[in-house]
Amino acid sequence: MKPQSQPREFFLDSIRAYLMLLGIPFHISLIYSSHIWTVNSVTPSDGLTIFNDTIHAFRMQVFFVISGYFSYMLYERYESRKWLRVRLERVAIPLAAALPLITVPQLLFLAYFTNNFSNWSSLDFYQKINITVWELVSHLWFLLTLVILTAVSFYLFRAIKENKNSRILKVIKNADSLGKISILFLFFGLIYAAFNRSVYLFAPQLLGNGAFNFVVMQTLFYLPFFLIGACAFKFASLKSIFLKPSVPACAISILLFAAYMINQHVNTPQLYSMEIDAIITSLLGILMVNVVFSFSHYVLNFQSPFVTYLVNASLFVYLIHHPLTLIYGAFITPLIKSDWLGFWLGLVFVFGIAFFLYEAHKRVPLLRFLFSGKWQFMKKDNGESSSAGKRAEQGH
Repeated sequence: MKPQSQPREFFLDSIRAYLMLLGIPFHISLIYSSHIWTVNSVTPSDGLTIFNDTIHAFRMQVFFVISGYFSYMLYERYESRKWLRVRLERVAIPLAAALPLITVPQLLFLAYFTNNFSNWSSLDFYQKINITVWELVSHLWFLLTLVILTAVSFYLFRAIKENKNSRILKVIKNADSLGKISILFLFFGLIYAAFNRSVYLFAPQLLGNGAFNFVVMQTLFYLPFFLIGACAFKFASLKSIFLKPSVPACAISILLFAAYMINQHVNTPQLYSMEIDAIITSLLGILMVNVVFSFSHYVLNFQSPFVTYLVNASLFVYLIHHPLTLIYGAFITPLIKSDWLGFWLGLVFVFGIAFFLYEAHKRVPLLRFLFSGKWQFMKKDNGESSSAGKRAEQGH
């Protein structure tokens, strides 16, 4: 293993932890939004719908840029085959563990305590399998996507490391402004939209297929963000673009947020809503990388035991929060008349139990291994990983 000479960038740890944990208010607000979900309140809240849409519009794009950044950082540190093994351990083991320990019980809960499977007996074999795939993968989709991107990057990262003059890398290296990067991602969005439309026209059943969505569509959409994150580590000029505050990026992002919400709630697939969504979120996602990175670099670039704790806890808390949210939505939401009160109580309920379970699971070495991909001995929170840097190897 090569010695680590790169100074630790603490703001990236903060962003990663907060983006992961932001999934909890996202899913709780989803209960109270106008979106149809597994569990919903009787009367949707316009405010919580806007809050939910705002989170959903950019969170995972920024997350995959950071994932690509840290993943390539490790690629520079390890021999390529060891890198592949380490990365797959960090993402594939938690994925494999969470399926039987979290999403299978979650599936049984939905079957016995909600109306989501009320028409199960009338479904054919394919429909039953497809619904099972959707519910089993559920909120673990990002780990599956990371596994696939890791396998693909085994070859892509070699080209980046050797600084080969491939067409795509040459275009990325020549994108010397946020405007050029934005145009590049607008182009990616158009390509993805064209592919999505082709599937919609010629094989529409695939868009409702869980395996196709998780393996193909999600991977294709987030691959450019993962790749630009890796290039941001390799090329200092690209990284500096994301760290420089941009007033136009903030202004355009606000307009894109508005366009995103209008498209979500007014438009239809017949009028290209899916394709417009892809174009908007591609462009919005890369602009929000600039907004989030530049802001966080200014206010969060310092070492903090609290952030280190959140980085350590974020994956487990995210994995366990989903069934807790469903339990809250099924049993407690109907008892609370106020949507906003229900939302805040939901945060207390889910965060409180999730962090309690995190502390409990740390005391069981097997569970620590299953949900981190690495054997760890019990240590104090501020020394659980000798530095936040080591936690980058956990593949979040």
